Amino acid sequence: MTSSKGANRPKVLLLGVIEHAQASWEAIGEIAQILTPKSTNRADFIQEAFSGAFDGCVAAYRTFDSFEVTGKVDGELLQALPDSLRFLCHNGAGYDQVDVQACTARGVRVSNTPTAVDDATADLGIFLLLGALRNVAVGMASLRAGEWRGKVLPALGHDPQGKVLGILGMGGIGRNMAKKAKAFGMHIRYHNRTRLGAETEKEIGAEYVDFDTLLAGSDVISLNLPLNPKTRHIISRNEFSKMKTGVVIVNTARGAIMDEAALVEALDSGRVSSAGLDVYENEPDIHPGLLANSRVLLVPHMGTFTVETETKMEEWAISNVHMAVESGRLRSIVPEQKSMDM
Repeated sequence: MTSSKGANRPKVLLLGVIEHAQASWEAIGEIAQILTPKSTNRADFIQEAFSGAFDGCVAAYRTFDSFEVTGKVDGELLQALPDSLRFLCHNGAGYDQVDVQACTARGVRVSNTPTAVDDATADLGIFLLLGALRNVAVGMASLRAGEWRGKVLPALGHDPQGKVLGILGMGGIGRNMAKKAKAFGMHIRYHNRTRLGAETEKEIGAEYVDFDTLLAGSDVISLNLPLNPKTRHIISRNEFSKMKTGVVIVNTARGAIMDEAALVEALDSGRVSSAGLDVYENEPDIHPGLLANSRVLLVPHMGTFTVETETKMEEWAISNVHMAVESGRLRSIVPEQKSMDM
């Protein structure tokens, strides 16, 4: 379907649905011709692109759920899309569905929505942290089974006060979570690819440590780093073996950062006492060992699921489309492409 307005205006490809920021998207329709694919799967989408249906598009807006139609934005997909495409505006902080290297090779600049997701994702991280510490998943499962607290009283949980929270990945979400965890009396340690400045560390009240020290010294470990080839399975059997017995794991980043099979083994052995998970290695499929373990608090990738945050994300991504069309720039080009933002 093609907008009837302004056939001579720049073209923008809409991949996904605008749920909240309709007024902002309508404003895009005033400066550009909006194209919407008819395809419902990757094979058909590629064929539709090769047919010339999207020729002339200079920018594309995409959602996380558009993956169901297009699959990963990789070299194969980019080959089918027109040469006119120069901007890919992704609605999300994480962008592992996009092969940035392939985009760079094609001269396509990629943007995301940093900071817009920080509060909501960190809030859910704190919810999972407290729930896993207190073993609430066990009680919830017993209650739903009509057994009150269960046939056998569940193991007592733990207070967060005085516990060491180790944050792996101290970006916007990690820093936000650190500040909130301090309110519960937790001691914050972190490991990051790049150490924060002294003033930021002081403001957050966080201590920088090396990776192995983070693993060995934390009572709770929160994963808050992006998924890429270097971080895939950064937590696996070897890393679990270095952790305290009874450690709690929280993951609101991406499932494949952690080896789920190794996590199941660590839970079964008692090395990990409980876990709070929002993301999974093969979504929407979840490892049966996680589903079967009542000490794992599970939610279905809901880190940004608030009206306010989803709206902020859409507004941010749409602002990237607007800048791309109007000025040939992006508000928030991804870090890997900073050299292209000239």
